[in-house]
Amino acid sequence: MDAPQLLVIRHGQTEWSRSGRHTGRTDIPLTDQGRAEATHAARTLRGWDLAGAYASPLRRARETAELVAPMCGLTVDDALMEWDYGIYEGESTPEVRVAVPGWSVWTHEIIGGESVEQVGDRADRFLARFDREVPTGNAVVFAHGHLLAILIARWCGLPTVEGRRFALATATVSLLGWHRQDRVIRALNHRCGDALHPPSRT
Repeated sequence: MDAPQLLVIRHGQTEWSRSGRHTGRTDIPLTDQGRAEATHAARTLRGWDLAGAYASPLRRARETAELVAPMCGLTVDDALMEWDYGIYEGESTPEVRVAVPGWSVWTHEIIGGESVEQVGDRADRFLARFDREVPTGNAVVFAHGHLLAILIARWCGLPTVEGRRFALATATVSLLGWHRQDRVIRALNHRCGDALHPPSRT
């Protein structure tokens, strides 16, 4: 029986991602460039037989998914929403550090929002769903930079905070798979538009 693999796609560019502002629950659309990036992602997935496709309910992720248009249809999952940044919503890290030197979402309290552990719990909840619903074959998930970084860490069995090691650019594709019995990262930040071929399992 083949072990399932998970393609991870961050949404295309938005006005806030372009300027480095923390975009949690603010529901903003893709830019024209973001829509073009999403269209290129459809070429990246050519040749993949997908048994499931999942997306955050936020517009930028759903719009990316709809432009890629996976043939298996799309399931919206609230667990895939981006980190709730509380009072830091809409601010960039340099702006926050004027008042709080050294501030980072990974190391400081998120006032009025979610802790890193709470986001990790949501990532774990999604991975449990994926394991139940896609026991074999491949699936794709469309979501957000920080949520997906945490999901990658949890796939590999790392602590949630180690998501800080995985900086995902907009509209890139990463591949989570297996090497023998171990969950591994097969590709990271693959640029959309180039074919990403399913790796052989050796």
